[in-house]
Amino acid sequence: MSVKKLFDLNGKNAIVTGGSRGLGLQIAEALGEMGANIFLIARKKIELDQARKHLTDKGIQAFAFDADLQQDQAVKDVVQSALEQFKSIDILVNNAGATWGAPAEDYPREAWYKLMNLNINAMFFMSQEVAKRSMIQQKYGKIINIASVAGLRGNNPMMQTIGYNTSKGAAVNHTRALAAEWGKYNINVNAICPGFFPSKMTDGLLSTMRETVISKTPLARLGGEEDLKGTAVFLASEASRHITGQYIAVDGGSSIC
Repeated sequence: MSVKKLFDLNGKNAIVTGGSRGLGLQIAEALGEMGANIFLIARKKIELDQARKHLTDKGIQAFAFDADLQQDQAVKDVVQSALEQFKSIDILVNNAGATWGAPAEDYPREAWYKLMNLNINAMFFMSQEVAKRSMIQQKYGKIINIASVAGLRGNNPMMQTIGYNTSKGAAVNHTRALAAEWGKYNINVNAICPGFFPSKMTDGLLSTMRETVISKTPLARLGGEEDLKGTAVFLASEASRHITGQYIAVDGGSSIC
C-alpha cells in the first residue's frame, strides 16, 4: 500500500465531539479534507450550524447534532443519529471538554462534577456506545481522545486548574486501558495531548500568561490553526494501524521542560 493510501480517509465516517469551534473544528476539517464524512457534536446549535457550513463550503460532507454529552440519553441519541446517517462509524474523536480555574481548597463541587462528567465520563460512554453499536461488529475502529499536556504533570500553581489536570490525566490512562481491552476487536485507541492553543477555553489564561508560556516552550510559539491536523489524520488513518494506547504531545516541546 502506498503512503498516500495509508493516509486516505475516503469513505470513512467520523464523529467529532466538541466540533463546532477551536481544536475540534480543526480536527474535523483535517479528517474531511482527507475524505472522511463528518458528524459534528456540540451544545450550541448556532455555532454548530456555522461549523457545518464552514465544512460544507470546503466540499466536505458534514452533518451536525446539538447535544449535551453530560446526559446519558444524549450519548445514545448522538450515536443513533450518526448511524442513521452513515450506517457505520469508523472514527470517533472525543474532543468535547471544559475547564475551570479555582484554588484547590475552594474548588466548587459543581465545577469538579462538570469537568469529570464532560472530560472523562462522556469520553468513556461515547466510546462504549460507538464500539457496541458499530466498531466491535465491523472489527474496525479508530478512537482519538483529546487529552492535554496538563494531564502529564502536576498543576502549575499559577493556573489553579486541578479539576482539568485530574480529568486529563484520567483521559491519558483511560486511553491505555481501553486500547488494551479493545485491541482484540481491531480498535485503535490513542490520545493527543495539546499544549497551549489560542481558544475560548485558554483566552483567560493566555491574556495574562502568553509571554510566559511562549518563553517556556522550546519552539517559542503557541499552537496554530494547522498544528493538530497532521496528528489527527495520522491517528485516524491506516498509517497508525500498529499504534494503540499511546499519546502524542502537540505542544511545541513544553512538556519536556
